[in-house]
Amino acid sequence: MLKKERYKLFVEHFSARQPDAETELHYNNPYQLLVAVILSAQCTDKRVNMVTPALFQRFPNAKALAEATPDIVFDYIRSISYPNNKAKHLVGMANMLLNEFNDVVPSEVNDLQKMPGVGRKTANVIASVIYNAPAMAVDTHVFRVANRLGLTNGKTPLAVEKDLVKNLPEHDIHIAHHWLILHGRYVCIARNPKCEVCEITYMCRYFERLTAQNERDKLKA
Repeated sequence: MLKKERYKLFVEHFSARQPDAETELHYNNPYQLLVAVILSAQCTDKRVNMVTPALFQRFPNAKALAEATPDIVFDYIRSISYPNNKAKHLVGMANMLLNEFNDVVPSEVNDLQKMPGVGRKTANVIASVIYNAPAMAVDTHVFRVANRLGLTNGKTPLAVEKDLVKNLPEHDIHIAHHWLILHGRYVCIARNPKCEVCEITYMCRYFERLTAQNERDKLKA
């Protein structure tokens, strides 16, 4: 199957079945999403969602967070991975958001990456979720699923990002990010992917190879 056809089938399938796919992080405004995404690095959304209610109650806006110290913030996020670094990043981010961006979460990826704790993946999440920009955040789920499906042969997150942005319809890029994440989180898991319940094995390169290998094994038996 040609890559172009895989992309077409991928978009058709998820457009019909998950037209409103969205992040599983809980937030009410751009500031809260920025905080949540920074916390989610190498941590589950479920864990982040357990921490953020108390964090947002104590620091409801960037001004409140900027006035805090990392030690105070640490007490609210101690169960998150790398809490020391993330506490420092959050306070630094809040200060920059106030002083350089007039308390408005920027829409440009390059501007977002200037803030502490905001790498390319985080910046792409903010740009796509808040501003529906054609930005593709590549985490471990997106990287794995895109390669397994045959949407890319990229060996690095940046290579996968470029391939997906190049080949997906521009207006679908922001939501395709969620399609890939959710499929990777619940079906195409890292170990023992649930191919038996997957609805898109007909277009999956990994499943094609798995089936071919099983046939070869039967012939050898």
